[in-house]
Amino acid sequence: TNENPFPPSPHVKMAILAALGEEGSDLRLYPDPNATELKQTLANYHQVLPEEVFVGNSSDEVLAHIFMTFFRQPDAPLLTPDIGYSFYPVYCQLYDIPLKKIPLDKDFKIQPIDYSQTQQPACSGIILANPNAPTGILLSLQDIEQLLKFQPQRVVVIDEAYIDFGGQSAIALIKNYPNLLICQTFSKSRALAGLRVGYAIGQAHLIAGLERVKNSFNSYPLDRLALAGAVASLHDDAYFKQCCARIIENREMLVAHLEKLGFNTLPSSANFVFTTPPRHDAQTLAAQLRAESIIVRHFKVSRIDHFLRISIGTQEQQARLLEVLTRIVKS
Repeated sequence: TNENPFPPSPHVKMAILAALGEEGSDLRLYPDPNATELKQTLANYHQVLPEEVFVGNSSDEVLAHIFMTFFRQPDAPLLTPDIGYSFYPVYCQLYDIPLKKIPLDKDFKIQPIDYSQTQQPACSGIILANPNAPTGILLSLQDIEQLLKFQPQRVVVIDEAYIDFGGQSAIALIKNYPNLLICQTFSKSRALAGLRVGYAIGQAHLIAGLERVKNSFNSYPLDRLALAGAVASLHDDAYFKQCCARIIENREMLVAHLEKLGFNTLPSSANFVFTTPPRHDAQTLAAQLRAESIIVRHFKVSRIDHFLRISIGTQEQQARLLEVLTRIVKS
């Protein structure tokens, strides 16, 4: 699940304890249904307006509301890469949304021209992860602008769950593109997967639509402890940047060692790498690693069934992985 190997900011724990109140008495009260402080803090952090921020119980819930709000058009398919986040097709099945998968190119990259009105005259919108999952490959801001210009009347959702590990967020484009919606999470780079906090940023008219759907479903998606922890995390930017830098450093170290073992690894801007073993079958190798209590991800999917996805860990965890890989590969 690509969890962060490092703990969250120590300020998070202190904020959560404070949010409990004396002897936990504040837990008897409902949380702020509008998450006012968190939205304001996110707005300040990303230099947008509070009415341009939507929050939810994980980015998965935020994405579910996005699908419900913008993509339920029975005569127009949603466009997404053929290799991408596995939940997108699940949401389409759940909400009865037609889906059209656009193939990545031979290098597993997204080509914006493939999503243009010339190539795709009818669609309900576009959604993609950037960096992409499970490849880890980053799409440039220039390419994202091309997508927005190619489909100006359709909502384009950029899922930035991994953007903090080497990419530049497209949030800077929000002011110029009324059809752009960015989705982010506290689960990966902020090490708060256990709190379940996600959010979206877009122009106010898009956020207002999401709020109407959310309030019809659950007025209180974030509890008091999650709200407090998320705000505290945003206030400790130095720790956040240090943690991301450590993961990037460990990723580069892992890629270099994998290369020495003969692995071929795609360029990653995420907290994982997508790599092919030199000679071994990827599924068999994943099973051999699991027998050593090391879990990596293998996808039984056409085009990528010879890859393994490996989450970036601590240096100690990666040393153990490389020790076992070296033994297996050279046996």
